[in-house]
Amino acid sequence: MAEIPVFVGFTKETVRFFHGLRRNNTREWFTAHRAMYDEHVMGPAKAFVVAMGRRLRAAVPGIIAVPLINKSIFRINRDTRFSLDPSPYKTNLGLYFWEGKKKRMESPGFYFHLEPPDLFLGGGFYMVPDRLLSRFRRAVVDPRLGEELRAVLAALAGRKEYEVGGTHYKRVPAGYDPRHPNAEVLKHNGLYAGIEMKIPAEFFTSALVDFCFERYEPIVPLHRWLMKIDR
Repeated sequence: MAEIPVFVGFTKETVRFFHGLRRNNTREWFTAHRAMYDEHVMGPAKAFVVAMGRRLRAAVPGIIAVPLINKSIFRINRDTRFSLDPSPYKTNLGLYFWEGKKKRMESPGFYFHLEPPDLFLGGGFYMVPDRLLSRFRRAVVDPRLGEELRAVLAALAGRKEYEVGGTHYKRVPAGYDPRHPNAEVLKHNGLYAGIEMKIPAEFFTSALVDFCFERYEPIVPLHRWLMKIDR
């Protein structure tokens, strides 16, 4: 792997690239602007993955951060095989830092989603893997783990800028008490928390790493709780 430079921030061209791609989502436009993508999206993204991974390990030592496509960097190409939308490219930059021995999206972690003019930072399980769904539900109602989860979610609820997501089912699954204090969580097939904002000034400087860490930090207790069921 080629040496990756120190992260100094994304650029105005990063934002311009995605604005342009949204208006011209074609292979011809992307090919014509490939150099812009490589320099102003992939270049700083790789540097950010390295720097952010190092910073996150201060709170979560097992975090995996790999500055490659299909590792910490999501592909920009869309899978159009089963979609009514023929657009070939995603108009966002997605990055993921995960923990665990399983594949990237089968492990809890922290997510970075740039879609100008917005930035989303989140963490948890976007979707609990099938292999863990029963274990997740048992943990939600477990006397000790369930109480821990209530404390974690209460702390996040106290931060009005954060939203907790993952609700999928209309009813509590069969075999579980709908009157349980954590019954609403039983309706989830994912459990994550995040914060959405306009692109901050820090986005264009090395300070973005600390900026993101400060917003990931309140989600760390949720990540640690999820890791208890992903053993």
